[in-house]
Amino acid sequence: MQPREITFPSVDGRRPSTPAVRGVLADATRDVDPDLADDVAAASSWRADYVGLVGRATAASAQTPKAALAMAQAGLRSVHERMVVSGAGSEVPLRDWSGDGEPFATETVRGTAPRVPELRVPYRGRSLSGGALRDQLARWQADGIVEPSFAEAVGEVVDHPEWLALGGRTVALLGAGAEMSPLGPLCTWGADVLAVDVPAARVWDRVRETAEGGAGTVSYPVEDGTAGADLVSRTGDVLAWLREAHDARGEGSMVVGMHAYADGGAHVRVTAAVDAMLSRLTDEDPGTALAYLATPTDAFVVPADVVAASTQAFRERGAVRWLQAPLRVASRGRLFLPNYATVLPDGTGVADILVPQQGPNYAMAKRIQRWRGVVAEDAGQRVSFNVAPATWTRSVTKNRLLAAAYAGAHRFGVEIFAPGTTRTLMAALLVRDLNRPVPVREHPEELFADGAAHGGLWRVAYEPRSALGVAAVGGLPSTLRRR
Repeated sequence: MQPREITFPSVDGRRPSTPAVRGVLADATRDVDPDLADDVAAASSWRADYVGLVGRATAASAQTPKAALAMAQAGLRSVHERMVVSGAGSEVPLRDWSGDGEPFATETVRGTAPRVPELRVPYRGRSLSGGALRDQLARWQADGIVEPSFAEAVGEVVDHPEWLALGGRTVALLGAGAEMSPLGPLCTWGADVLAVDVPAARVWDRVRETAEGGAGTVSYPVEDGTAGADLVSRTGDVLAWLREAHDARGEGSMVVGMHAYADGGAHVRVTAAVDAMLSRLTDEDPGTALAYLATPTDAFVVPADVVAASTQAFRERGAVRWLQAPLRVASRGRLFLPNYATVLPDGTGVADILVPQQGPNYAMAKRIQRWRGVVAEDAGQRVSFNVAPATWTRSVTKNRLLAAAYAGAHRFGVEIFAPGTTRTLMAALLVRDLNRPVPVREHPEELFADGAAHGGLWRVAYEPRSALGVAAVGGLPSTLRRR
């Protein structure tokens, strides 16, 4: 079969990501903030300039609900106009993709363990449930690690353990083997899952082991005895398989979770491929629910009480300000800045936590996902889109600066979570989101602030980037011991 890959358009025989990614951000902001769109187009050092530009785009989205929706719609339209489907010596815009494909064969693994009947969260060597879990939620909230809405949401799942198995739903996980995928918790709770990930033996060994150790079922695509499917080059075939597998189950509407990750421009490509599939699935069944995880290292519109708490923490930092003063002078004022440079007229603010080392492609991939969430929720779809805390994932630990900063983050009131803790908590939020009434929001950006577990990054005194280097210096010895 001739692969038809979703990719960047050809420029002089190459397929660079920057022209497309920069063009999408300019298109998204042009009607809402023309000056910002011009600055995006004129940026002379894209890898350095994108951080401030994406932060400004968040502030532009915050202006009005109409602005947020318009930006999301324009951004998605641009993605589908600028990205292309390439194959057989030709390429067409993604918007003209037919969506045709042939379904894969299916294999299913049935779990052998009894179903876990309650929410149990692994945390620092313990398994928290019931009252112990509620106590920890209260501590996290009091310490500013999570928002009150997060503690409330997880508490609802504690109260309703019957929600955990997600009975009557087809749950499709794209990137099922990813470190932050909810596959493990869902399997222990007895859910039935459609799993898609790249055809790599190490991934499927892990997925099968997880499935066998659970209490539900995991079905996945297979071709010529090889499990898995490439979302970028076999997009139409994956879409056809999802339709067929869902129809075979005959249960309700589908829930599709986007957890696929790749380095660099490949992350934008897989996100665009998934978005094309979600667009088709939604057209066919508007009841399709969407699920995403938001990275904590992005820019978000946060409530006024969060801004006030951070501002108070900055004012009350005490004698430490005098110790910081020489460093501020030496850095020409770049260190230890107050957290909220952008405060909006209603008291809300932009928590700008973009990390330059993650790169503009990562930022754009996550922005495309956010735009889809806004557009889908506006159309009445159920959307689960939760901010996860900073976590010790493999993608973090292989970046020395980020790993060192994470190791030193506790000195600034930020908690970094273990992957197992984050996975279980985020899976619990997904369960809650699929069982509560669809919320009515005053502003689309509330989709991301509701139920946020930011690890403290929103409420700390300092803009995280202005303390990143200092945290890294403090955390460097422990990261060296890890190696």
